[in-house]
Amino acid sequence: MAEITAANVAKLREMTGVGMMECKKALVEAQGNIEVAIDNLRKSGAASAAKKSTREAREGVIAQAIATGGKTGVLVEVNCETDFVARNESFRAFCDDIAKRVLADANVNLEADREAAVGKMGENIKFARNARMDVSGNGSVAAYIHTGAKVGVLVEVGCTKPETSGKEEFKQLVKDITLQIAAGFPHAVSREQVAPEVIAKEREIAANSDRLKGKPAAAMEKILIGVLDKFFQTYCLVDQGFVKRNSEVSVKEHVAQISKQLGDDIVIRRFVRFQVGEAA
Repeated sequence: MAEITAANVAKLREMTGVGMMECKKALVEAQGNIEVAIDNLRKSGAASAAKKSTREAREGVIAQAIATGGKTGVLVEVNCETDFVARNESFRAFCDDIAKRVLADANVNLEADREAAVGKMGENIKFARNARMDVSGNGSVAAYIHTGAKVGVLVEVGCTKPETSGKEEFKQLVKDITLQIAAGFPHAVSREQVAPEVIAKEREIAANSDRLKGKPAAAMEKILIGVLDKFFQTYCLVDQGFVKRNSEVSVKEHVAQISKQLGDDIVIRRFVRFQVGEAA
């Protein structure tokens, strides 16, 4: 059996919010497998869906750049060793420049820039990842960097009429969607984009939870549909409650309202959300 270390117990506690002793017990039962331990804690009702752990990862910032006209955008994560450097204005300016360079040339070689920054900052610096979006047809790309530059969002929102993307109502909607993604932490735009294995796992966890054991088959299926609906309301962007309207309507409903107002068909096509340290 794998060794149950204090570090793994602490990691499981951070990911689930469950107490240390219960985490240790779950790891023992799972023979040290953290993923199995998480599933077992969820089945027992002790934990909800695991959060992504970022504490063990490096420091750094997320930066963005959007081309004039909003047809192309990039998001980059640049890592350093300490939060002291991550908060340094010179380092922030360096990261913003890197985003602009990547926007201008997706294949740009930045090694010389990285080495120069290492010499200047006195810390190891790494370009962790980047994402690029080019608008397909009509629409626009927008980005948002949350206060502290630890979270960044890049989204593409499409429409059918070329003039729609220039209207203030559309621009405000796109901005609001970036804020929604930053705050709501969705994993997919819609239910159709959720991998079948993810849905199957959620069903399996719910079906084997303590509160559903022994339920009649007919009742079980109805309950599972409700459980999955709640899961989608967290996991899928368009199913989330729209935060700017206190979740009184869903993101999907709000987008539909703006679409009707502008006489166009507006659709959220894709997004990425970067959080410092979550990259492998």
